[in-house]
Amino acid sequence: MNTPPLASGPEGPSSLRPLLHTVLEALGEGARSRGGPLPAGGPSEVAARVRAALGDVLPDEGDPEALRHLVRALAEGSADPADPFCAAHLHCPPLAVATAADLAASALNPSLDSWDQAPAASELEAQVTRALANEVYLEVLRGAGLHRHAAPPRGATSPHRPAADHDALVTTGGTESNQLALLLTREIHGPGVQLICGANAHHSLPRAAWLLGMPEPVILPTPTGTLDPTTLHTALHRGPALVAATAGTTDAGLIDPLPEIARVCATHHARLHIDAAYGGGLLFSDHHRPKLTGIEAADTVTLDLHKLGWQPVAAGLLAVRDKNDLTALHQRADYLNADDDTEAGLPDLLGRSLRTTRRPDVLKIAVTLKTLGRTGLGALVDQVCERAREFAQLVHDHPGFELHAPPTISTVLFRPASATDEAVAAVRRKLLTDGRAVLGRARAAHRLWLKVTLLNPTTRPADLAGLLKLVEGTTPR
Repeated sequence: MNTPPLASGPEGPSSLRPLLHTVLEALGEGARSRGGPLPAGGPSEVAARVRAALGDVLPDEGDPEALRHLVRALAEGSADPADPFCAAHLHCPPLAVATAADLAASALNPSLDSWDQAPAASELEAQVTRALANEVYLEVLRGAGLHRHAAPPRGATSPHRPAADHDALVTTGGTESNQLALLLTREIHGPGVQLICGANAHHSLPRAAWLLGMPEPVILPTPTGTLDPTTLHTALHRGPALVAATAGTTDAGLIDPLPEIARVCATHHARLHIDAAYGGGLLFSDHHRPKLTGIEAADTVTLDLHKLGWQPVAAGLLAVRDKNDLTALHQRADYLNADDDTEAGLPDLLGRSLRTTRRPDVLKIAVTLKTLGRTGLGALVDQVCERAREFAQLVHDHPGFELHAPPTISTVLFRPASATDEAVAAVRRKLLTDGRAVLGRARAAHRLWLKVTLLNPTTRPADLAGLLKLVEGTTPR
């Protein structure tokens, strides 16, 4: 039996080239067969088509056409985030250049658990994470008289508290980042520290408190959709606390009043975490960045560049104001970070993640930042936010629809006027089952709303009008 070709090594590129042609052809065939933003037929029909394409999962004899058949089946049965009518979730269409970089990462297959498995990738990660952390804490750097790309000197001060070197860790997304933020807090302040957050917070925060054995979280009501600083002030009268604010809620894209929350935390000596998994991308836009004023006061910040960063999953980060907080993650395994190797100058990577084996997700991020620059990324952010504003205006001007509120980022909640919640849910499911549109759902003001999350920078005003007309035509009279 001949050994199958490998993706890396001197022969890797020549081995991959015909396979890439097969993949690209199969992706096109699957997309054409799907013919819309979602496969038609609902779960049972999609499952049947996948089972038919897959057949025997582990046959006695291999099928040389498996790559073509399964890629085609996956493409045919996938939701396409690049379709303008696929607008339900924080599910972005990835940039081609980022996807190409991800292929290189897969072919080279570095593992970021020890330097000798990932010499260049470990340095690339160190440089990119520091730069992104400095972007989050830019106002701290400015307060210390430093440029965004410079590390603040030890002992520098800001108007808020003593400045320290900033850093960030690469994660699989907001859930892991939020869990890391709670873990760091628990290790710094002890197991009795209590999470306090709004009812608008992401579900991963109270779940992380449960996983880490922390006290039952205090979940404050958020009737307006955002965390009220006065309500928070009243709640902060107990022992050590971690306050989690949100910059970009999952349901409506709302941003908590970060400066006021930061002041309340400072008054009560509470640690502050800001979940900016969605809204963090606004940092790249000169126009929208002011919406995140106050983010620099956070001890930790969650970012997700597979949302407003157009990266293939996964591309999460946790930024930390003081990199010394990360010492809580230090672990030792002699085969990975022996003391004498570390003393000899080999970087210790085990404290950079809760995971051991890690792929170099930083490569696609680095390629994107370098290729587009701040101006290019900021333009993409501005485009999707503008599309959301335009869609909200269409809804507002249409007598057959009701708009919940103007968008804060790129999410719009709307519903057919006078429709019941049951009718709203039925419209969404009908569009999904027919494969014509992918809309989300959210509860606000005690009612069910259709949710459009616009992350596709190629969406045009005509697409927005077409989507609204499609919903109108599906709504029972």
